[in-house]
Amino acid sequence: MLDVRRLNLLRAVVTSGSITAAARNLGYSPSAVSQQITLLEKEAGISLLERIGRGVRPTAAGRLLAGHAGIISHNLAEAETALADLRAGRTGRLAIRYMSSIGPTVVAPALSRLRKEHPGLRIDLRLIDPEDPLSVADENRADLTIMVGSGRSVPQGVHLVHLLDDAYRAVLPSGHPLAAQRTVDLAELAGEAWVGSEAPGPCLVPITDACAAAGFSPNFAASSEDYATAQAFVAAGLGVCLIPRTGLGNRHPGVAVRRVRRPEPVRTIYAAVPETTLEQPALRALLEALKDAAKDEGPTTPRPRRG
Repeated sequence: MLDVRRLNLLRAVVTSGSITAAARNLGYSPSAVSQQITLLEKEAGISLLERIGRGVRPTAAGRLLAGHAGIISHNLAEAETALADLRAGRTGRLAIRYMSSIGPTVVAPALSRLRKEHPGLRIDLRLIDPEDPLSVADENRADLTIMVGSGRSVPQGVHLVHLLDDAYRAVLPSGHPLAAQRTVDLAELAGEAWVGSEAPGPCLVPITDACAAAGFSPNFAASSEDYATAQAFVAAGLGVCLIPRTGLGNRHPGVAVRRVRRPEPVRTIYAAVPETTLEQPALRALLEALKDAAKDEGPTTPRPRRG
């Protein structure tokens, strides 16, 4: 195999016109350059230079290899630049999996900022399976997965980053008697018909757990896994519902939204990241952008202490 450094020496000799001139330009001794060219000729199995007076000129094989040396040098420089860009997060690819309910309010603004900071980065953005959100992080099929904490064990090698405590709000028909209150006790909704706003899974658990703590189970008269549709059903008088604050970016004109207490249902949103990718500059930038976007959603509810 031909030595790349010797190929570059050959190129320098050919362009300089002599071994002495090439040695002077490179800061080597002429004997050192001559020795390396001799070794390159042994590797190539053919003569590469011939002497003419005080200088040298390339043989056909020398011209061939000097030309390829230029191409190789250019390609190596491009590879080093691309590698530096990848290390710095200026290029590359991030695979992101997210929940649709926080796409408009948290994910979209975070990605907008990320693309300004890392314009060469390619984004692979897809919805997660709400029933098994950690699998893509555990199997390294995603660099970052946004999910709701569900109390399940976290696979070894996956790191959770807290993003947001997203409190649920009561969504009532605008003419509902409780709409006159600023805050609604959850137990006050016990006798109401309910519109389901969440699919079975980790987002529904905070609602059912909070209702159980308030002494009742919600009576779902209608179901919708889409917050806009759930609000329309409430406005139509089919019942009341709970929707997280981040899901209320577009409010229906026929509903009233009120805080809930005693207790306040909260879903905790995390970013699950394989530990092998935590040091990627672009990933760290995305995490910071997600945290800032979550803060822009308003004050977060403090997380309960775990004893």
